[in-house]
Amino acid sequence: MAQEKMVTAITSMEDDFAKWYTDIVKKADLIDYSCVRGCMVIRPYGYAIWELIQKQLDERFKASGHENVYMPMFIPESLLQKEKDHVEGFAPEVAWVTHGGEEKLTDRLCVRPTSETLFCEHYSNIVQSYRDLPKLYNQWCSVVRWEKTTRPFLRSLEFLWQEGHTAHATEEEANEETIAQLNEYADFCEKVLAMPVIKGKKTDKEKFAGAKSTYTIESLMHDGKALQSGTSHNFGDGFAKAFDIKYTDKNNKLQYVHQTSWGVSTRLIGGLIMVHSDNNGLVLPPKVAPTQVIIVPVMQKKEGVLEKAREILKTLSNACRVRLDDSDKSPGWKFSEYEMKGVPVRIELGPRDIENGQAILARRDTGEKTTVKICDIEKEVISLLDNIQSSLLEKAKAHRDTKTSTAKNMEEFKKVLDTNQGFIKAMWCGNEECENKIKEETGATSRCIPFEQEHIGDTCVCCQKPAEKMVIWGKAY
Repeated sequence: MAQEKMVTAITSMEDDFAKWYTDIVKKADLIDYSCVRGCMVIRPYGYAIWELIQKQLDERFKASGHENVYMPMFIPESLLQKEKDHVEGFAPEVAWVTHGGEEKLTDRLCVRPTSETLFCEHYSNIVQSYRDLPKLYNQWCSVVRWEKTTRPFLRSLEFLWQEGHTAHATEEEANEETIAQLNEYADFCEKVLAMPVIKGKKTDKEKFAGAKSTYTIESLMHDGKALQSGTSHNFGDGFAKAFDIKYTDKNNKLQYVHQTSWGVSTRLIGGLIMVHSDNNGLVLPPKVAPTQVIIVPVMQKKEGVLEKAREILKTLSNACRVRLDDSDKSPGWKFSEYEMKGVPVRIELGPRDIENGQAILARRDTGEKTTVKICDIEKEVISLLDNIQSSLLEKAKAHRDTKTSTAKNMEEFKKVLDTNQGFIKAMWCGNEECENKIKEETGATSRCIPFEQEHIGDTCVCCQKPAEKMVIWGKAY
């Protein structure tokens, strides 16, 4: 009865995808709503997922020579105004501090929506010579963007993220950094989060305010909507000229530095939910599951059951993140609870199992159960976790492929959105008017100009004029 109650508490994704999503983030104890509109309390289980994401990304950044720093959360308005395109791009989302105590500030302070201007000011102070370059900095922090419509993890007034900010001697080095970090994000999403992504360049209309070029990884959610999962920006020397960041080169000549910026956020958790989860609750890839294996003793008051469960806990403790639930809740309740929380593997162990020298392994992603010898349990669990990780990626790729279509004209484009919403591959002439028209008529936007180009046809999907670039389009979060 308890199991039935917990499962039916989730709205079916087929009935109402938005409600299904909200049910999961609440029922799986990922977040709670706060008294501040659009802000969320990230609960311990949700934060543990973020810590695993953060830890593994941080290791990657440091392995490639990046150092962590921390910048102030306040930015003077006068500093923000130095880069015109940048401030215009963020103006609608900025939160302002106008008073300090009872005193009105002469220079308003912006609560950081991003930290480019602060890094630029810092670089202008510390970079003098080519010997000072490159500067490879990263920051873990929160940012504030005053969004009109919010949804947990996907879009909130305050969210957690990392933002890399680097300065280089040459345009070539900056471009290499921009692409290298995009590739790092893509590799992380696929290998750790089991989320397949498409790598590409944003159109000028969609690029970051103040950037020379913006690159993105785009993933497809279960409902056929796209999620921009990470971005990497090449600033060229635009910010350097605005903030006078110069260095003396090897020939003793003054040059402007070339900069990059790149980031991912807690939005990745929202992506995880919408790519992998089902109508029974959260499904987590093992590499970011706070608990990878839960041991649930059955008839635990029977002699020897808890003792054997603790033996298995000790055996597995060095191989994975494992827990034993020896609470007085019923086994059925525990099964349902850990299914809701997306724990990848459940070990069931009762008196009869112990008598036969075996245990039952249940995998969260498929619900399949297998019986294994207790003496082989460490090997079997490690193998199963690896299998679940790879299976989730393959399943997500298959779903993306099923939801990817092509269109050669607007009639086909609209039909695809009506019948199989997802990624649409279509040619584009490069004219922003066509990009705007597609959005106005369909609600779909250009997600990226993918690095891996395909020849869908010779003409633009919108105006039928000559086109050379294939673009990925879709409705997005």
